[in-house]
This record gives sequence, structure tokens and C-alpha cells, in this order.
Amino acid sequence: PRSNCLAAEQLCLSDSTCNATYRILENCALARARFLPLDHDSRVRCLNAELELGNSSLLHCKCHRRMKRQEHCLRVFWTVHSSMTDGYFNLETSPYENPANEEHWKTDYNKLAALVSGKDYSQLAGGATNPCLKATHVCNLSKKCVRLRTDYASICTRGVGSEDTCDRRKCHRGLRNFFEKVPEDFTKRILFCPCQDELCGERRRKTIVPDCSFQYNTKPNCLWLLDSCLEDHICKSRLADFQQNCQPADVSPDGCFQHNHAACLQAYMGMIGTPMTPNYVSNSSVEVSLWCTCESSGNQKEKCDQISGMFQSNKCL
Repeated sequence: PRSNCLAAEQLCLSDSTCNATYRILENCALARARFLPLDHDSRVRCLNAELELGNSSLLHCKCHRRMKRQEHCLRVFWTVHSSMTDGYFNLETSPYENPANEEHWKTDYNKLAALVSGKDYSQLAGGATNPCLKATHVCNLSKKCVRLRTDYASICTRGVGSEDTCDRRKCHRGLRNFFEKVPEDFTKRILFCPCQDELCGERRRKTIVPDCSFQYNTKPNCLWLLDSCLEDHICKSRLADFQQNCQPADVSPDGCFQHNHAACLQAYMGMIGTPMTPNYVSNSSVEVSLWCTCESSGNQKEKCDQISGMFQSNKCL
């Protein structure tokens, strides 16, 4: 089994040879994070240090989405794998354990739904009602769900509509808290509720309070969004997870290279609350996109189109 990167780091630091190699890699990762150009000798030293780890637990360690000290764990992963992002935005592997190996949350929704307003589930699921509104009612039955949803909603609406801008960083942190700490059975129903009309679609689109978490006054270039993401360990990790689990494939029945559509939806949720937060583009569509443009991309137009296409033209997603 793959080891936890926090445990693997402690093991490495207690061994003098591994410790020395790891310190070299820390300097390499720091230089890359600051976009400092590495000369030929430095690049060779960094690659050799990564190779020297061989089959150590540090080289094969992973992190969990809901773990404590997640950022530290991810920093360890990217220290050891910092050469992955050289020259291109494609991240080869996710730092997160396969979702199939993670804890699955189980909730009896029929029972919960029956409690809402004293109605039975069949009434609640009636075609005339708003599925996104129902998902919110079910969330309100969980203390954790309603508390964390209220937390991010109050942070993300503060300052919206006035001359003051909202605190996007705090809003993103609140959203990540909600999607990480609340059982997925609640969060998935709120984010992916099926809509037949625009009123429902508007509620679904506004789940993440897009005025603060998603939209800027003007659309930035998608390459700028990517750069912001790669500077942040959590965003870079979520992007790697998204690229691994939402890789499209024409021949696959569900459009996914990994044949796991649920893992793709989980990876999509992981992007919310990062600098590359996606959202629904309208009240009448399930199409999603980043809030960015590829105008004025110069000779990097193709790369920019790939970034926006990961969401807009992705058969798997």
C-alpha cells in the first residue's frame, strides 16, 4: 500500500542519506516555484536526487482529500515530483489516493428526505418541485452541512454588490471546507441537482456564489489562471487529480479514459474553491467553464484553448 506523505517524510528525515537527498529536492522545488531559471548542472542535480530516492516510500507516497495537514502532505508530494511540471501544464499523476480506496460516506436519503416538512419522499421528489431546493432542505437536516454551507455563503456574499469587493481568498477557503468536510452525498446533490427549468438552474449555478468565487470584473486570460493555480499546492494537486480522472476518451462508453465518471465528478468538485474554480455557464445548461478568455494569448493560443477546453469540451466531464 502507498504510504502517507507525512509519514514518509518523517521516515526519510530520520535517515541521513535520504535526508540529504530530500533537502536537494526542496531547493529544486523552491527554485521552480519562484520561476528561477536552473542551469544545466542544477537540473541534472535535481533529476538525480529524484532518481536516488528509487523505490523509497517517499517517491510513491500519496495524500487524502480529507486528511489533516493536507497542504503539508501535498508540499511533500510536489517536492519529490517537482520535475513533473517542467515546460508544460500537463500533470502526469494525482497526489491523491484513488477515490475507491477512500472512505465512502453513506446516508439514508429516503429517511432524511421524509423528514422534510413531514412529506414522504415520493411527494418531495415530485416533478413540480425544485430538485436543487430539495437538496438544500436535505442539507439543512445535517448540522455540519448547514453550518459549513452558511459559513461560506456569508463570507462569499460579504461585499458583493457594493463598492467593496468580496474576499475571494476567504470565500474559496470556505467553499473548500464545505466540499471537503461535508459528506459527499450532501455536496454532490447540491452541486449536481438535475434541473428542468431556469429557476432551478439559477439556484444550481449560484450554489458557489459565483459573484465572488467565480467571476472577476473582467475575464482574465486562462494562462494567468493556470499560473495562479500552479503556484498553489492545493490547486495544482486538484488540477492533477482532475486531469487524471477527467481525461476524455472517444471509445469509452462514459467518455472517460479511466472509465470512472464518479471519480471525474469528485475531481471536478475538488477544483471549486481554487484559483481555477469552474461553474455552470447559464441557468439553462449543464455546460461548465472557467471564467477566463483566450483573447490576446499570442503564440500560446493553442495552450490556452486546451486549458479552457478541459472544462467546456470535455466528454468525460
